[in-house]
Formats: sequence, C-alpha cells, structure tokens
Amino acid sequence: MRLAYDELLASQLALALLRSKVRRSPGRESRGDGLIRDKIAAAIPFVLTASQQSAVAEIDADLRAPTRMLRLLQGDVGSGKTLVALFAMAAVVEAGRQAALMAPTELLARQHHQTLAKFGEAAGLRLALLTGRDTGAERGRTLEGLADGTIDIVAGTHALFQESVAFRDLGLAVIDEQHRFGVHQRLALGAKGEAADILVMTATPIPRTLVLTYFGDMDVSNLREKPAGRQKIETRALPLERMEDLISRLRQVLAKGARVFWVCPLVEESEALDAAAAQERFLHLQQVFGEKVGLVHGKMKSRDKNAAMAAFADGATQILVATTVIEVGVDVPQATIMVIEHAERFGLAQLHQLRGRVGRAGDKASCLLIFRAPLGEAAKARIAIMRETDDGFCIAEEDLRLRGEGEVLGTKQSGLPGFRLADLTTHGTLLALARDEARRIVNDNPRLEGPRGETLRLLLNVFERREAIRLLGAG
Repeated sequence: MRLAYDELLASQLALALLRSKVRRSPGRESRGDGLIRDKIAAAIPFVLTASQQSAVAEIDADLRAPTRMLRLLQGDVGSGKTLVALFAMAAVVEAGRQAALMAPTELLARQHHQTLAKFGEAAGLRLALLTGRDTGAERGRTLEGLADGTIDIVAGTHALFQESVAFRDLGLAVIDEQHRFGVHQRLALGAKGEAADILVMTATPIPRTLVLTYFGDMDVSNLREKPAGRQKIETRALPLERMEDLISRLRQVLAKGARVFWVCPLVEESEALDAAAAQERFLHLQQVFGEKVGLVHGKMKSRDKNAAMAAFADGATQILVATTVIEVGVDVPQATIMVIEHAERFGLAQLHQLRGRVGRAGDKASCLLIFRAPLGEAAKARIAIMRETDDGFCIAEEDLRLRGEGEVLGTKQSGLPGFRLADLTTHGTLLALARDEARRIVNDNPRLEGPRGETLRLLLNVFERREAIRLLGAG
C-alpha cells in the first residue's frame, strides 16, 4: 500500500510540476469582440446544447485570463466538440491571433477541416488543411499563409509541429484525441506560439480517476447531452452462425437506400492482418451485393481512403467495409446501420465509438454486434452494457472496471506511463491524497530544493518520472 502510494505521488508530482510550469509561464489575454462568433452562431441551423454553451463560456474565460489555458474538453460521441473548438478558435482570431487543430489521422484532420469550413467560412474565417500528404506547391502556400497571418485557422496532423511550420502569432492549439499524442507533442505544438493556450479534446469520455491520473488537475469541460433530434441507437447482438439472416435483412434495407458501416474484427493488433480480414469480408459481400460495397482500411493510400469515404458519403456505395480506421470522427450522417463483426474482440469504449458513427442525421439507427459463441464472462458483460446504455461516461467507468487503466487509455501503445505497483481499482482512494500532497509540495517548494526536495527528486527517478526533473532544470 505504501509503495503504491509512493508511485501515485511520483506520478501526481510530475503532473503538478508540468502544470506549474505552464501556469508560471505568463499567458496572453485573447479578448475577442464576439463579431465572428455571432456570425458562426447565425450560420448554425440549431441552438447549442446547455453543456456546449457552458464549455464555450469556460474556455472564453480561460482565454481572457492572463495565465495560459490548459483545458480538457471531453464529450460523448456526436456531442459537438468540434463546434465548441471552433468558437474558441474564433475568439482567438477576433483578438488578432491564429489557431491550430491537430488530429491523430489524416482522415480525422480532413473531417475536422470540413466541419470548421462549413460554419467558419460563412463567418469570414480563412482556413487551411496541412497533412503529410500535401504536395510541394500546396504545402508552400499553406506555410506562407501561416507565417504571414493570411490563414486564421489550420487543421492538420502531426505535420503541424514540424520545424518548417511557423505561425505569425499562434494563440490557441487544439489537440484532438489527445491520448494518442505524447506530452512532448502536445507541448511542441503549444510552443509554436508565444504563450499559446492549449485545449485538448477526447471523444472517449475518460473516467474521473484517469483524468486525475494522467492529466493532473487540468481544468475539465464535459459535454453530456446529445444534439437535439439524436435518437437512441437500437443495439442487438447476433451469433456469427446467423450471418445469412443478417445478409437477407440487409438486402431489404439496401433496396430502400440504407447505408451500412461493416466493421471487421481486430486481429492481434496488426494493421496488416486487420486489413486482410477486411479485404476478405469485402470480397464476400461484393459477391452478394456487387458494386454497392466499398472498402477502407489503414494500409490503403490516403487518396484511395478518401475516395472510398466519398463514394460512401455520396451513396455510390451503400456498404462500407472498414477496419477501426473509421472509429473516431468519421461523419456520414446518412449511415443508419453499424455492423461490428467479432464484437467480443473490442473494448467497450471502442464499441461505443463505432456505434456513434450512425444515426447522426436524427434518423432511426441500429447497431448489430456479431459475436462468436461461446462468449467469455468479460465479453458477455461488455455486450450487455452496450445493450443497456448509450451514456459514454457510464460506459467509460464500466470499461475501466472491466479492463483496467492500461488498456482503457492505451498506455501500452501510447507511451503514457503505466503503473507497476499501483492499481487504480484497488488504490483509487489514494489518488486524491497523492494529488493533494503533490499540490502542496509544488506550492511550498516549486523547485524541489533542500533535503526534502532531494528525496522527492529521488522518488521521481525511482518511478521513472525523470521528465519532471528535466522540467525543473529547464526552469
């Protein structure tokens, strides 16, 4: 118990030191006059939800403050985070500065760019997209526009924090699906501007204990409501043996113009094997439905991926066979059916994310979880929870209970530090104590000086939080 507490304290102390460094570095007030935001509000054909309005107000207060903002915006699938981010970015542009939105994949960066352009261009905002696939001339024009200030807002991938990218005056860095980027990448984008404010977003609500664990006392805004008109998605489970029943049902709905996502199983965390499984299902469905079937997976060239997505969005294809490349951010409002094959291989949060890709235009939608029997206890529990609730915050807590924090946040793949001794399901109550002590330490002794400071530096070293010590050295 004592060692678990020490490990939690090392983690919280490292976060508190990072937070303190951000807080200590002076911020710049971004006080907009509201004119651009009024035009955006007029261009939106609906009213913001209460939690969207609240998040916009919280972020605006942060932007006007003389300290730097470090805020986490988390919301359920389809709760309208991109729109909240657009209002934040518009406020910064009103103050004469620029904003950037960074996403982990090109597909998601393009999707964000489309959403921002849809409402932002009507308000006179000048937008651009920057990904690793841009050609020399196209890239050159974008870099020039960022450097001379003729571009107000840029959406892009990690290409945004390459050395060649310079802003005239970056005021706000928005980082989406933040757990897929390391702390360094997050700060690298923030460092592109003088005292740039940072807003991080996640579409997978993170359980409170994990927010404390990995983000310290970062300010949090939650989007809890679904947009008006969004109906509950009917969720059913079906054994693999009944595949033919499903296919004959699809024949009927496709004849009426329905559009279907068909997500193929995860195969041993290998993108190549995932792609092979998707290819196989694509060929099978193509034999049945012919040209109505499209395919998208992570091993395809960006050009082909975008073409497959466009064909599905336009209705040229009605079934899109995909790997989890479509998990986050993909927006085809006309899609009303989500088929998830081998649902027992997916985590709860991932199933919920995928389900949220359908019914986005307010039409009646359904999600079919295809499983191979017999199911293990954990898989049974996951499927039961999916059928019971569509509350992403509730699902996130259950996911933590069933899988543990390393799996939920993907620390194994993402480079986030996992715990060796502490277990949040057992030692969760110690976390708040460790956080409070870490705050006291940083308030009383921000540079960890003297004998006690020396002991605490040793603690950080023992639990491999040396990055925090480097921060002390960097002032």
